[in-house]
Amino acid sequence: VISARSTKHGVHRGMSSVTIPPPAFCHRPLEAPFRYLFGPGPSNVPPRVLAAGGRPIIGHMHSEMFGIMNDIKKGIQYAFQTSNNMTLAMSGSGHTAMECALFNIVEPGESVLVAINGIWGERVAEIAERMGAKVHTLVKTPGGHFTNAEIEQALAKHKPVLFFLTHGESSAGLVHPVDGIGDICHKYNCLLLVDSVASLGAAPLLMDQQNIDILYTGSQKALNAPPGTAPISFSERACHKMFNRKTKPVSYLLDMTNLSNYWGNDGKPERIYHHTGPVSGFFALRESLAILAETGLENSWKHHTEVAEYFWKGLEDLGLKLFIKDKDLRLPSVTTIAIPEGYNWKELLAYIMKHHRIEFTGGLGPSVGMLLRIGLMGYNCNKANAAMALAALEDALKQCRMSKA
Repeated sequence: VISARSTKHGVHRGMSSVTIPPPAFCHRPLEAPFRYLFGPGPSNVPPRVLAAGGRPIIGHMHSEMFGIMNDIKKGIQYAFQTSNNMTLAMSGSGHTAMECALFNIVEPGESVLVAINGIWGERVAEIAERMGAKVHTLVKTPGGHFTNAEIEQALAKHKPVLFFLTHGESSAGLVHPVDGIGDICHKYNCLLLVDSVASLGAAPLLMDQQNIDILYTGSQKALNAPPGTAPISFSERACHKMFNRKTKPVSYLLDMTNLSNYWGNDGKPERIYHHTGPVSGFFALRESLAILAETGLENSWKHHTEVAEYFWKGLEDLGLKLFIKDKDLRLPSVTTIAIPEGYNWKELLAYIMKHHRIEFTGGLGPSVGMLLRIGLMGYNCNKANAAMALAALEDALKQCRMSKA
């Protein structure tokens, strides 16, 4: 509110009447506790990536920024194993990439098939429904997976324009087989959309070889960058569908017509302002992709598997039961444990956080109350951290024994 008073010389504006005092927090510096982030993400970030994110800001339309974005594109192409030109990083979490894929590919009234065996299929089905798509689902309980025959039968029945599958279902700890599914989708003139947020860099995935049309991931898991950026790539088949639609996408921010120009993917000589990208986030993502490339994809896959197997054996030695029985279907980055009988899972997690400064989590979506989730990925993926996690679990099992669940 601005007060005013009249004088013989006219109206003078007075001081603004501030009635809300400064908040108390401004009198003390920011503090954030150190914790071992051994949940399903975000993960602890290596010093090199933290340092990259802390570099001085430059303009989001500066030529140097475009150079960094070009580096990111090449890094994503390597991480995804794709030569797709339409490759970029979304300004937002993995969920942003999920919505970008759906908003750009699917038009109202079109048929979509969604594989649901955890929370991410549930999310995709709801988003597609909100857009006005005709949503069909294949459903399994958490930890279940779909055979290629089941998928083909559903494709033949529903004739969708898009089929969604989660490669790394973090809510259940399952890595889903992908071989052959892209071929089946293309047989029925359907595009394959795959979520690899929890699996990229930790489990083998080859976008072009496996005929995946749209692939996305998040920055905060095995890529070990801060949350807030989301790599995504579209095949030529996907681009043909996306850029020949009858209606505009429901989101302006996520419209690939604009984003393709912002990322220099549309062949035009000039990039035009669309939105202000997360400059520091892109710095960090660029460095995390560099680390992955220096490590080597195959080395990263092997390392995650070796640490996961060491951890799985330690859990079994403690008498715990792994939620995913088939070793080949276990997600190396996120291990799930059946809640031991006689324990309150929330009490176990609270004890471990309080006494060990370690974050584990419970289930998510349909797996709530069924399991515990422990993530060892990216920077956190080593046997020393696995041993630390096992020791914390062993302590909690002794101290919290026989609580009423």
